[in-house]
Amino acid sequence: MKRRTFICLVVSAAAAPGMVLAAAPKMTVHKDPNCGCCAAWASAFTKAGYEVSTLNEADMDAVKKGLEVPSDLWGCHTAEIEGYYLEGHVPLEAAEKLLRERPPLAGLAVAGMPSGSLGMGDDPGATYDVMAVPRDGAKPYVYLAVRPS
Repeated sequence: MKRRTFICLVVSAAAAPGMVLAAAPKMTVHKDPNCGCCAAWASAFTKAGYEVSTLNEADMDAVKKGLEVPSDLWGCHTAEIEGYYLEGHVPLEAAEKLLRERPPLAGLAVAGMPSGSLGMGDDPGATYDVMAVPRDGAKPYVYLAVRPS
């Protein structure tokens, strides 16, 4: 079996020179041990190919304060990914845009627990904003507006 895997890798490399295999982004999700929506949110990232580890935290306020998440943007759970934080129910598309563009942000946040946001049920009419939090302490701004199609 190992020989077959090796041969497949060599053939793939020869067929696509210059193509680089990217590692799955690694994410750590800090959550309350009794929360179910956090697990649903993390599961969506796992299904999308992210390497997700989950930590049950006794004091989520301390996690958020440690990462300097503005208190008015606090959501349910807090994730760390490649030097950024994702606060609350940040959608996959916003996280992917963040990792693709690499702006000078501390992270993204979805305040509260908006109905229909990732992990909070299926609501095609969901409306909420994903806020960008600049590293330099500037005022957060709308990074992505989620609106019905």
